[in-house]
Amino acid sequence: MPKRILSGTVTSDQNKQTITVSVERRFTHPVLKKTIRKSKKYRAHDAQDQFKVGDKVRIQECAPISKTKRWEVLTDAS
Repeated sequence: MPKRILSGTVTSDQNKQTITVSVERRFTHPVLKKTIRKSKKYRAHDAQDQFKVGDKVRIQECAPISKTKRWEVLTDAS
């Protein structure tokens, strides 16, 4: 099974080797037919501490690194 890849914006980089990435998805409501925006935060492993708040990044699923980290940073999305 392929690993999921998501793209989002870094919202926090205060922890060592960890960034928090906010991923937004848009979908049409089944009844109201209105476009809805939902966002979810993911903790991702950033080994070199190279990404800062506001950066666009791509993250990929990986084996659990810690209690909350299940994602790793691939590259910047720009």
